[in-house]
Amino acid sequence: MDELSYFGRILLSTGVILAIIGGICMLGGKLSWIGHLPGDVTIQRKGIRFYAPLGTCILLSILLTLILRMIRRN
Repeated sequence: MDELSYFGRILLSTGVILAIIGGICMLGGKLSWIGHLPGDVTIQRKGIRFYAPLGTCILLSILLTLILRMIRRN
């Protein structure tokens, strides 16, 4: 595989992944479980709110890893 073909494949894969992420963000209001998974930490104090979506990040990491492995295999 020459370099230009490989670069094109990477750009196409990146575009597909960004489109999927964009679709998930657009549906974020309808998918109420995103951001409210077990492991997501929310701390509210007087005048301060801290949010760390650890469970959501782990789930997205697993999904993206599976997608990238499937793309790379072909």
